[in-house]
Amino acid sequence: MFGGAAALALALAACGQKPAQQGFGPPQVGVVTVQTQPVALTTELSGRTLAFLVSEVRPQVGGVIKARLFTEGSFVHAGQPLYQIDPATYQASLASARAGLAQAQAAYAAAKLKADRYKELVVLNAVSKQDNDDAQAASQQAAANVQAQRAAVQQAQINVAYTRVAAPISGRIGKSSVTPGALVTANQADAIATVQNLERIYVDVTQTTSELLKLRRDLASGKVSENGTMPVTLVLEDGSTYPHPGVFSFSDVTVDEGTGSVILRAVFPNPDRLLLPGMYVRARVSLGVVSQGVLAPQIGVSRDPTGRATALVVGPGNKAELRHLQTSRTVGDKWLVTAGLKPGDRLIVDGLQKVQPGAEVKPVAQKAR
Repeated sequence: MFGGAAALALALAACGQKPAQQGFGPPQVGVVTVQTQPVALTTELSGRTLAFLVSEVRPQVGGVIKARLFTEGSFVHAGQPLYQIDPATYQASLASARAGLAQAQAAYAAAKLKADRYKELVVLNAVSKQDNDDAQAASQQAAANVQAQRAAVQQAQINVAYTRVAAPISGRIGKSSVTPGALVTANQADAIATVQNLERIYVDVTQTTSELLKLRRDLASGKVSENGTMPVTLVLEDGSTYPHPGVFSFSDVTVDEGTGSVILRAVFPNPDRLLLPGMYVRARVSLGVVSQGVLAPQIGVSRDPTGRATALVVGPGNKAELRHLQTSRTVGDKWLVTAGLKPGDRLIVDGLQKVQPGAEVKPVAQKAR
């Protein structure tokens, strides 16, 4: 009976005792201290490759192709014969022109002797002045005829030389569109072969005018400093990076009305002939450097319902403070922040789901990636 009374007393004492209060501290969050640093600005533009030099081979005289003098797909040198056109008719024209020149030279020799004699006789009044004038004019006319016949010979020689169609530039030659026996005409519309110089390659990319204007404004205001000759890195279709950097050579002066963009042309060395005309590539362009750039990890930046970029920073008294940010672009896994953050701010990047603006937090420093 004594034991029951003791148990009852203990139960009553337990019912009257207040539970112990468990103390919960502020939530722990990971923070990164914001700092300024030089930030290289890059952009990626799509484009196509083009041969550095392209020459379409066309005959300059007409005739029948007697022989093809090259191997399709081989490297040819400037001046190397590619085709032989039947030269028979042109050689005959050359022989005729040479005969005409010989006749003109003989006629000139006779006219010159007569003019020289009359020049002496007119002084002695042995011939009339009119006869002397006629002799001098005939001599000059004969001399002019010699020049005309000499030009005809030169033209005939050029036509004979044109029967051997030569490579206008050095480079890789493609397939032939004609075979021996084919009839070709002078300056025909269709090329009979194409030679392309691939020692260097053009890459034409497009950039919107809005991006181009913004970059020029940033350069003019000093927000962005120029980065030398704007080096360009090429990314190939398989995702690999082309080992040789290029540089921009020019920017087009006309805006495409359909796309609102301009063409930028870069030049790349191509010693291994890895780049071929017509390839689709992406060009990573170095636009410039922001000397005092502020980078914020993307994990620490979110968007409010209106689409504005926001972030939480640890303010005075270790209380979470909401900031509205202005961002211009991504740089890797970070945002380039132009307003809303300053050097020394402690940006919350971990534990954001546990924090509300104004709440006290326990900041723990994390290494910036």
